[in-house]
Amino acid sequence: MILFILAYLGGVLTIVSPCILPVLPFVFARAGQPFLRSTLPMLVGMAATFAAVATLAALGGGWAVQANEYGRYAALVLLAVFGVILLFPTLSDYLTRPLVSLGARLSQSADRGTRSGGSTVAASALLGVATGLLWAPCAGPVLGLILTGAALQGASVGTTFLLLAYALGAATSLALALLIGGRVYQAMKRSLGVGEWVRRGLGVAVLAAVVAIGLGLDTGFLTQASLASTGTLEQSLIDKLHPQQQAAENAGSVVMKGDAMSGSNQMMMSGNAPAVISGNNAMMAGSNAMMMKGGPKTTATEALPVEGTMPSLDGAVQWLNSSPLSAQSLKGKVVLVDFWTYSCINCLRAIPYVRAWAEKYKDQGLVVIGVYAPEFAFEKNIDNVKKAIGDLKITYPVAIDNDYAIWRAFENQYWPAHYFIDAEGRVRHHHFGEGDYDGSERVIQQLLAEAGKANVAADVVEVKATGAEAASNQADVQSPETYVGWQRSENFVDQKGTVNDAAHTYVAATPRLNEWGLTGNWTVGSEQAALNDKDGSIYYRFHARDLHLVLGPGADGKPVRFQVTVDGKPPGDGHGADTDADGNGTVTAQRLYQLIREPGAVGDHTFEIRFLDPGVQAYAFTFG
Repeated sequence: MILFILAYLGGVLTIVSPCILPVLPFVFARAGQPFLRSTLPMLVGMAATFAAVATLAALGGGWAVQANEYGRYAALVLLAVFGVILLFPTLSDYLTRPLVSLGARLSQSADRGTRSGGSTVAASALLGVATGLLWAPCAGPVLGLILTGAALQGASVGTTFLLLAYALGAATSLALALLIGGRVYQAMKRSLGVGEWVRRGLGVAVLAAVVAIGLGLDTGFLTQASLASTGTLEQSLIDKLHPQQQAAENAGSVVMKGDAMSGSNQMMMSGNAPAVISGNNAMMAGSNAMMMKGGPKTTATEALPVEGTMPSLDGAVQWLNSSPLSAQSLKGKVVLVDFWTYSCINCLRAIPYVRAWAEKYKDQGLVVIGVYAPEFAFEKNIDNVKKAIGDLKITYPVAIDNDYAIWRAFENQYWPAHYFIDAEGRVRHHHFGEGDYDGSERVIQQLLAEAGKANVAADVVEVKATGAEAASNQADVQSPETYVGWQRSENFVDQKGTVNDAAHTYVAATPRLNEWGLTGNWTVGSEQAALNDKDGSIYYRFHARDLHLVLGPGADGKPVRFQVTVDGKPPGDGHGADTDADGNGTVTAQRLYQLIREPGAVGDHTFEIRFLDPGVQAYAFTFG
């Protein structure tokens, strides 16, 4: 019930949010009409459509987003016709011809119904559906909380009702505003005789709103406008209604919190810190402010506490390298559960140690289970996971947790995260992020000894990882993990930000440290930026030894050639594992690419990757 109240109040607050501006002309165009037959059906249609589309997007992924785009185009045409009729009533007879009759009939039926006392419910509801397809609310903590749950737990009837509560909250505030606006409208008609000019003014406003939405201003400039941001108000609501979250955070635990969708979340430094679920859409971002690094350091002589019973391993969509395992079947074994994903640089640097432990202790009763929990949509492709497992030489069992069932059972929030379970099925230790590998191995040795295993090795493994798996020097890393998709993008060189979900040609600028930019024609989506034509580039002013970029080819799967430069020159000896000394490389699969590895002293450098072919998709920078 608390979540429904939060959702409703969060929706009410949208009336003071800049992202509501493009919707207002459509709503105020119904001013002066009967509330029950005109205004209410429109607002209900808008709320229901928004809830349905948002649920489909959470459930269906890319296909639902694409389908919604077509719906937006149709809605733009419909509402543009509506605006023209408001502006030029005498044209309505011409506009009733077949190609554009729908919008005209909606407007005319609303007017005639009002004069004759007839019903305008259907016409108003359909206008509300069109408005719901176009509405893109500024996403603050409340809406993000709903979408986080949808992404981690799967879209459900509960998700739909929460989204509907949010939309009804917005509809409530719009209805109140419309009642006030309707009275003003009627007063002007009675006392000033300017009703027709008001009608035409609303027509101009509707057309202006259609143009603004068509140009992406509703999800671009207005989303980033801070004049009337409701994020602080919404977060205070969450804190007051969920005081235990605030207490937990003050105690050093991790909570799902932040403004990832509005771009204000703090990104982590990509050294040894774990990636963490943060923000409002269940996309996973890092945050130093919310990071609990590691677990308590433990030696073999210290007693390990019992942290709880091993959670269920049910819910994996598939198991690789093994038949499905269960907590019950693992009784008598010491178990290490490793949460990871193959584009996470922190995970890649921890895997050599996990791999070494699995090999060293497999005959003494240790079972290592990799729980693969994807961050990006492309990581849910099982063929991609199989290829990554082969490339990483992982032979221990891997549970593909695309639905985050095991993630939720462990109440996990990090990549990588290691949970150590004793032979009695109890969680005895955990560690989040990289580092303290010797301490983790001592825990394994202690649990094996407790299980009665004799001659347990007392030494620790020596790992000499190469490429992206090589450990980083945290002191050298002064650049944060940076996402390219607009939902979590930060530090774009142009303060206006990217043009979201629309093709746009970007020009080069001079970046400051940790700023990045684009050149060429790109479409920046929520997760990634896609290059529409050849010769586009991405540049970044960074300070680190290693620079990685998560890349993938386009939908056609064709390889994309690229050239890398550092300070305008080929990288030479500073090239990464996926480039040569001249900076040449090819994007052949969706994965993390190591592009730079500086051999000498680390300093500030400007990196640029220019793509010689169209179609590439860029997701995130990480550093080491």
